[in-house]
Amino acid sequence: MRTDICVVGAGPAGLMAAIGAAGERTETSLLEANPNSGCKLLTTGGGRCNFTHAATIDELVRAYGKSGRFLRHSLHELPPEDVRAFFAQRGVSSAIEPDGCVFPRTGRATDIREALVREAETLGVRTRCASRVTQIVACDRGFQVDTQAQSVVARCVVITTGGLSWPQTGSTGDGYRFAAALGHAVTEPRPALVPLITRESWPADLAGVSLKGVRLRARIGGRKVTASGHLVFAYDGIGGSAAQDLSRALTDSLTEQNSSIPIHLDLAPEVGETVLDEQLQNEIAGHRKKTLVNIIATFLPKRLAVTLCHLAGGAADQPVNQVRKQTRRRLVALIKATPLVVTGTRPIAEATVTRGGVTLDQIDRRTMESKVRPGLYFAGEVIDADGPCGGYNLQMCFATGLLAGRSAARSSSSS
Repeated sequence: MRTDICVVGAGPAGLMAAIGAAGERTETSLLEANPNSGCKLLTTGGGRCNFTHAATIDELVRAYGKSGRFLRHSLHELPPEDVRAFFAQRGVSSAIEPDGCVFPRTGRATDIREALVREAETLGVRTRCASRVTQIVACDRGFQVDTQAQSVVARCVVITTGGLSWPQTGSTGDGYRFAAALGHAVTEPRPALVPLITRESWPADLAGVSLKGVRLRARIGGRKVTASGHLVFAYDGIGGSAAQDLSRALTDSLTEQNSSIPIHLDLAPEVGETVLDEQLQNEIAGHRKKTLVNIIATFLPKRLAVTLCHLAGGAADQPVNQVRKQTRRRLVALIKATPLVVTGTRPIAEATVTRGGVTLDQIDRRTMESKVRPGLYFAGEVIDADGPCGGYNLQMCFATGLLAGRSAARSSSSS
């Protein structure tokens, strides 16, 4: 089979790349290993699909960190307001939450996937699911893309196969192999946005306990890093959006140095230590017959309150009228800075996104075309770029995918 553009991988980046290419009236084929397109989309945002983030381009660039400058051009090609407009025009209205996260009003990730699939069909994209690509090689007419059932010859190829996160959705790292075989350097994949493993065992006693609005902080090479959001205690450490966002800053150090990193949990970031101490004193003064744990439980979940009482050296069932000032102050200090030591992360298969991938210095950020192999393009999680929780990574996939697809189509039509 021959085609102008062949997109390999029908995830969010691949679907948008195919839409971008076909929108330029270019013959486009889309190959997907899974039986259906957009499998990973269905798992995002707890099934609700946080598909972008309400922010300016500059704010997005800062959020992406070291890859932000590279992504700027693609973000201008498809900024968050245009992502929302794209889906709204196809029947999927959205709502912005107070933290900037954007979800479909229906709360259904399937609506995002179906809008992309329908648009690709409308534009005439030839989608072949259950067609796992085995190799991509350069040939006289451009590239030959082999699957187990057929070969596709294309003038241009867009690789959008994702990373190694959530392999059950089809992200098995095939794109890294294709890129390397075509002369590209690939930064070793590592987990990002992933739960953290701690040296301490007490989080296991709190497995399942969750908190909103927690702030975490650490120091990496003398630099202070923080993350805020939802926290969940687990049998081997901590998870939730706050822990996952902090993992982006820790994963490189943990991998490269195989070290342990002290962190602190601020369980009440909305109040200062002095004010919190005053509030605790007022509770004690007004409820002299209560136990210590029941006083702390007015601020935090009871199971967590029990653990904090033990860490502070006090008995959870001790009457508050017998609690010493130093115990109260230790409790306040713990609430504001609960210490933990991170010794690792959960496996990359459990990460929301992958850190690493095709190196950015071998990709033209204005087109997403390879600097090594003309006619080859990359988009989405397969490249060495990632963002925090909150819709940033899908925004990156959509923006780079559209840019790659359009660029490939324009290159194909001019050749």
